[in-house]
Amino acid sequence: MLPSWFVLFKDGEPDNINFTRKNIYYGCVFQNSLEYIVKEKNSCIYEEIIMGAETWWRNTTIYQIYPRSYYDTTGNGIGDLVGIISKLDYIKELGFETIWFSPFFDSPQADFGYDVSDYYQAAPEYGTQDDIFLLIEEVHKRNLKVVFDLVLNHTSDQHSWFLESRAGLGNPRRDWYIWRDGKGKKPPNNWKALPGGSGWHYDKTTDQWYYASFLPFQPDLNFRNPQVKKAMLDMVKFWLDKGVDGFRLDIFHSIFKDEKFRNNPPSRHFLPYNDEAGFFQEYKYTVNQQETLAFAREIRELIVSYRPERFLLGEIFASDEVKRDYLGQNQDGLNLVFLWDLPDARVTAAELRRVIEKYETNFTDPYLPVYVLGNHDRKRVLSRVGGNINLAKLLAVLIFTVRGIPVTYYGEEIGMLEGNSPIKTCLDPVGQRYKNVPSFLLNALDLYVNRDGCRTPMQWDPGKKAGFSETDGKLWIPLASNYLEQNVEKLESNSGSILSLYKDMLQLRKSSPVLITGDLKLLETPADVLAYEREIPGEKIGVFLNFSARERQIVTILPVEKVLYSLSSIDLGGDSIYLPSFSAVIIRYK
Repeated sequence: MLPSWFVLFKDGEPDNINFTRKNIYYGCVFQNSLEYIVKEKNSCIYEEIIMGAETWWRNTTIYQIYPRSYYDTTGNGIGDLVGIISKLDYIKELGFETIWFSPFFDSPQADFGYDVSDYYQAAPEYGTQDDIFLLIEEVHKRNLKVVFDLVLNHTSDQHSWFLESRAGLGNPRRDWYIWRDGKGKKPPNNWKALPGGSGWHYDKTTDQWYYASFLPFQPDLNFRNPQVKKAMLDMVKFWLDKGVDGFRLDIFHSIFKDEKFRNNPPSRHFLPYNDEAGFFQEYKYTVNQQETLAFAREIRELIVSYRPERFLLGEIFASDEVKRDYLGQNQDGLNLVFLWDLPDARVTAAELRRVIEKYETNFTDPYLPVYVLGNHDRKRVLSRVGGNINLAKLLAVLIFTVRGIPVTYYGEEIGMLEGNSPIKTCLDPVGQRYKNVPSFLLNALDLYVNRDGCRTPMQWDPGKKAGFSETDGKLWIPLASNYLEQNVEKLESNSGSILSLYKDMLQLRKSSPVLITGDLKLLETPADVLAYEREIPGEKIGVFLNFSARERQIVTILPVEKVLYSLSSIDLGGDSIYLPSFSAVIIRYK
């Protein structure tokens, strides 16, 4: 039976329904987990189905906020929830549709929120539980979606569960975490933590070792205990009931470990490799276990019972084949997974073409690639391209015009640079583990371990504290160096700014069905130029990006009907496009 809202169509209920996902751009809804594809009858079909569909997450754009660094209203130099609420109109006006919030739950802040001590309360420096409820309400008032960052793999060592667990061998919550006897004075096996070093930590009180996939103060939960799984799913359900629209799942690939506690085999990789290997060890028995794949389907089964539909975005480190397994062969696992080729790629036309080619090969429809340039664990994009704002602009054009879901980390839209916090005095607990390693060696190995630099306060204006805080004291972390030039107030009035580009791209994407659902075809081009077409029946557009410092000529097979967007003045001559240096143009063919 078709949903009742089909009567809204001018022509009544559409006919010719089939059950394939081919030509998804015609429109779709989910009903009882069954997808209906509806053939196009008029433009009304697109408006009603695609723009308001249950599958909204397939069409969305995501903006990530690091709450500690967004806006401070209390004067303590730390961002807070009320501050975020006061800036929601800015995000709405930018044109984003979904906001992902890094953790603001109660925490000792040893890893700045990724060490949770209470999944139901806000950290006092950020606000209260009522502030969380108000945040959800205010986001929805603006017709935006809310995504919470959930750390399921581990808790803080200050969580009441762990305090009970380590209190004694007979404690009812002892089995809520992963405890094992050692081998004499040595750990139970050779399992390493993802940032390096042993993942096992000795507890004198009970003469046993507990396991932590990440840092010592973040003990892993034991998901083989049904009580643990129930407690975590109950928490997920609590926030779903409060209206949260989706979850970003932190290091989800680590949820289960080998039940037999077998030693991980050796590896030739010293540097971390996809979190599948590192420090000369293959993480065969500590990540991407079959039980974790099954758990992905279990969480999906929970969220599909909610309307409007919710979604899951997994932080997974694995091969593309394994990532597809997390999504499910029948699309019954996680909805989306992060892909890391783009933030790791050199910014050249050839390298970016390789990334798109890889995504298009390994994540064909109905799978969707996720295009991300940076986040709270990655070096700022503008610093990664040597401060070249033109390259940063080209990358922005790319993520909003390829087939997939674009994710923007706060500050990318204004071209924020990496902060300059020396590793010897850094706040980042990962960086602290490497503070005695010479900086030149870290740079030579391309190890990004001091994440302070990508977490600096949002730059709202050129004032003393960049408009982030009115405190007379110190900010929780120093500002990036370019806040006088690259800030919201200054860029808003500049039509040629990167901020204006983000607004233009978001508006173009919203108004262009072909950019949301069209097929993608890479084109052959001169060196230093990346080009591709997006197409739906009746419309084809071309996207051309020149990564060279010189003008490039592009020969087009089809005549140009209209220039939809250009980064600079574009010369159209007959069947050719002349692209200035570091420029982009989006055209509609006749």
